[in-house]
Amino acid sequence: MARPVGAITRGTTNPNRLRRCDRWLAGPQGWRLRRAGPGPIVVDLGYGASPVTVLELRDRLTRVRPDVEIVGIEIDPARVDRAAALVKDLAGVRFVVGGFEIPLPGGARPVIVRAFNVLRQYAEPDVPGHWDLVRSRLAPEGLFVDGTCDEIGRRAAWVAIAAEGPQTLTLSWHLRGLTDPGEIAERLPKALIHRNIPGEPIHALLTDLGNEWERQAPLASYGVRQRFVATAGGLAARGWPIRHTARWRLGEITVDWSAVAPRP
Repeated sequence: MARPVGAITRGTTNPNRLRRCDRWLAGPQGWRLRRAGPGPIVVDLGYGASPVTVLELRDRLTRVRPDVEIVGIEIDPARVDRAAALVKDLAGVRFVVGGFEIPLPGGARPVIVRAFNVLRQYAEPDVPGHWDLVRSRLAPEGLFVDGTCDEIGRRAAWVAIAAEGPQTLTLSWHLRGLTDPGEIAERLPKALIHRNIPGEPIHALLTDLGNEWERQAPLASYGVRQRFVATAGGLAARGWPIRHTARWRLGEITVDWSAVAPRP
């Protein structure tokens, strides 16, 4: 058996931590599951010391495709053994040892691979190679999601990567109590977090975000949701290529990757 590609990470996780990305997968990206053939496979890559995010992903995606199979992949065999023992009688879930090579039996290809708070623990130059390896393993119309979130999932950011390369960046906030959307900078994926400096597109986006948030301050008396929706609309008016505008009300902004990709 070939050595898995990757390194053991800290493995920290919490219940409901990845709910924002899960709902995005079940929402705007749900068509990928609906269009897939029988028994589509979704991978939770590097799920950590507890399988809780694997089980939550199953609960959310079976509402889109009842026959979806969730595979938790971990490079640490002890984590895989513990997870398999905990859910040995649960249909539609299994665990395997592996890494970014996505070792599925029979060469099966996943429709979705989700890796949260994994590449954040790697060096920035390592990211493109790992992206390329995972996307080479995707099913047709498959998607790799590389994301980062805080400890309880109140702020999250992720890059969506298709077989042809990265497509979008999504930024997501818990709106209740939000005072500064710029705090999302602390949760940018590894490919961007060190690029939040003047001259880089991601810095320009976050600067415009902050300026629009301040400009919409008079709407605060109507509630944070109204202020956030107006802020997102202001970004679009400034020319940022934003998708899924209906999800602004959920505290979510998705922008084309080409607009925020790091400069060479």
